[in-house]
Amino acid sequence: MIGSVGESTGQSANVARYLTLAAQTTPRAAAVKLPQRVRGKLTFHTISFAELEACACAAAEHFSRKGLLRGTRVLLMVKPGFDLIVTVFALFKLGAVPVVIDPGMGWKHFRNCVRQSQPEALVGIAAATWLSPFLLRGYRFRCKMTVGSRAWKRTMTKPGVTFETIDSASSDLAAILFTSGSTGPAKGVCYEHGMFDAQLRLLREQYRITSGEVDLTLLPVFALFNPALGMTTVVPEMDPARPAQADPELIVEAIQQAGVTNSFGSPALWTNIVRYCESAGQTLPSVRRIQIAGAPVPPSLIRRLKAILPAGEVNTPYGATEALPVSNMVGTEVLKTTQTLTDEGRGTCVGRPFPEVRVRVIRTTDGPLGAISEAEVLPLGEVGEIIVNGPSVTRQYESRPEATAAAKIPDADVPGGLWHRMGDLGYLDAEGRLWFCGRKAERVLSADGEFFTDCCEAIVNVHPDVARSALIGLGEPGTQEPAIVVEPEKGKFPVGKAAEDAFRASVRERLAASPVTGRIERVFFKEAFPVDVRHNAKIHRLALAREFTAKK
Repeated sequence: MIGSVGESTGQSANVARYLTLAAQTTPRAAAVKLPQRVRGKLTFHTISFAELEACACAAAEHFSRKGLLRGTRVLLMVKPGFDLIVTVFALFKLGAVPVVIDPGMGWKHFRNCVRQSQPEALVGIAAATWLSPFLLRGYRFRCKMTVGSRAWKRTMTKPGVTFETIDSASSDLAAILFTSGSTGPAKGVCYEHGMFDAQLRLLREQYRITSGEVDLTLLPVFALFNPALGMTTVVPEMDPARPAQADPELIVEAIQQAGVTNSFGSPALWTNIVRYCESAGQTLPSVRRIQIAGAPVPPSLIRRLKAILPAGEVNTPYGATEALPVSNMVGTEVLKTTQTLTDEGRGTCVGRPFPEVRVRVIRTTDGPLGAISEAEVLPLGEVGEIIVNGPSVTRQYESRPEATAAAKIPDADVPGGLWHRMGDLGYLDAEGRLWFCGRKAERVLSADGEFFTDCCEAIVNVHPDVARSALIGLGEPGTQEPAIVVEPEKGKFPVGKAAEDAFRASVRERLAASPVTGRIERVFFKEAFPVDVRHNAKIHRLALAREFTAKK
């Protein structure tokens, strides 16, 4: 056992201290398992906690000699895996500030994020450091360092290098993590060391994570928690920029061979994994828990996953880059008590708030709120805007005061002094559970009232030939015409007018039968929805709305 998260060495809140503690208490335990293929057979190269700590110390000493100091902002352009884990912990040891931007958003948006966060240094793979003047249009760094090179590997293997982790106050800036920009411009979220510390504490306590567990994280950024939690990180064989295209057979092989107990991924990825397991007759007996997030999780997916997890539970945590975690829902409870309500268009239950996290639902408004007294708290069961407060709720966006003002509500009576507006719509029920109804920016505002994406789409998604659907608004908010776009199951896309008319009629029949969707008549088809780059699961409904409004 490496000690409980939240236990501090002195007064420091620097999470890098947990890696040092793990190296001292369980030096030989596996920290990272890197996949290798020998004549097609999967094996793992194992790195212990002592070795990982030694590499992080060597990297920190190297970065220090190159001029990185406490507070230096460092743009990371490192592929997920061992080098990223080492680099992040080395920067934390120094008190430097990693800047993490998803390259999948496209170089134009990536460059905007760089200019917004103003990093002074670049740490990246060779292609990134060489091409940065062209990719970033001449943006200048004070220093650039390459990982993965022969020189880097020599640095990692220097014997006897030690580096004492600096003490960090809870309020010290730890990292700048950019949102995916799925429903607006990507924004840099300022994380303090105390917020990371709180996240670790909340996750460990909620999921009862113990040292020695084995994690295969299918969303790479979450692997950075593992060394601080005492878990072994199994690096998956996949392209993290295209999670939905990962080969499920390789993932299942890694889970079974490494004895994975914990895994986090998007609904799109777990859908592919469960399809493979069903077709191949495979189960995942070592898995104790999986977490699925990034988009609403259909109850049907939970049911199918439970069938391949003989000793495991499905969790659907709710949160955002700005506030993580917020709440958690357990799959067993979904199937027993909330599935029928979801299928009726009542939204997706995302569970009860984590300890120390407060959730309220307020009257929806699109403008900033200067104080909590300006917000109208809604009664149970009424749909409104979700706001949250807690120890891991972030305070501001980097260099975006207008975005900060729009997303934060000052409140001197709560810890941290503010609430974060999630940008989501939902309600609280009589049992204290939070229900998600959709993104505020994606609600459809018609002359007859509001339509919520998650509620309306559930009515259509139970159709046997529908893979997923998207509610969109045609026209301008206030006078929008609600419509449904259908992505059919593979092999079910209608070919020819007769087939399309028949499919559309069957969808309209379901829409008309529900009071939630009875006024929706327009139905369109699209073979593949545009989705976010991070999870490959969040549907770009606003892009679909623009596309079909133009065709109207």
